[in-house]
Amino acid sequence: MSDRKRSTALALASALAGTAVLLAAPAAHADVVDVAYDCKTPIGDKSAVSPIDIKAVKEGDGYKLTMSFQKGVSSSPVELGKGAMSPSAVVLVRGADTASVPVSGASNPEAVPANTPIKITDLSGTYTPKKSGKVTFTAGVLTIKALGTTTTCTPGNSPKPSLELDVTGAASPGGSGGAQDTLPQTGPTDSALALGTLGATVLLTGAVGVLWLTRRGQRARS
Repeated sequence: MSDRKRSTALALASALAGTAVLLAAPAAHADVVDVAYDCKTPIGDKSAVSPIDIKAVKEGDGYKLTMSFQKGVSSSPVELGKGAMSPSAVVLVRGADTASVPVSGASNPEAVPANTPIKITDLSGTYTPKKSGKVTFTAGVLTIKALGTTTTCTPGNSPKPSLELDVTGAASPGGSGGAQDTLPQTGPTDSALALGTLGATVLLTGAVGVLWLTRRGQRARS
């Protein structure tokens, strides 16, 4: 085979191998979803809509979730200095597995002028599935803490999931992926103590039996 044909064959094999890897990867479907937040703020109720994007990257037995906001969802009547605002949220997992995953992010990197929408930094957290199958990830409650106050924003439009993914549950030591049915094993000291307690119980029961038989024999002779 000529060098040119050999190179072409290797390139084709590499392409096919790459295609096989892509086909073997877990199926995922992601959307940027508009989430209408109803916020309870120190200055009254506010509403805002922000497109939300949720991504998941496999890390060990779990997935690193990243929740991104395209627009700010709240504002402050006074200027917020650099680092004055701390955001966190919950990502709801539904489907084959159910979980509420806390995600958090860095404080505002720059000062936020008064009455200006607060840009939320990317929020991240770790999700470790307990069960295998198809799950969805949906934006949950957002919490913003700033200047000693707390603003709570709840999705009011029942948003659809931002991400759908096939996950594999982390296997338990028993290999079933769920709770173990067996009782936890104890160490040698605990075993000796348990056997000692059992022996004392048997001894006490035997003593009571002998005493009862002795008394019964005395009544029979009298």
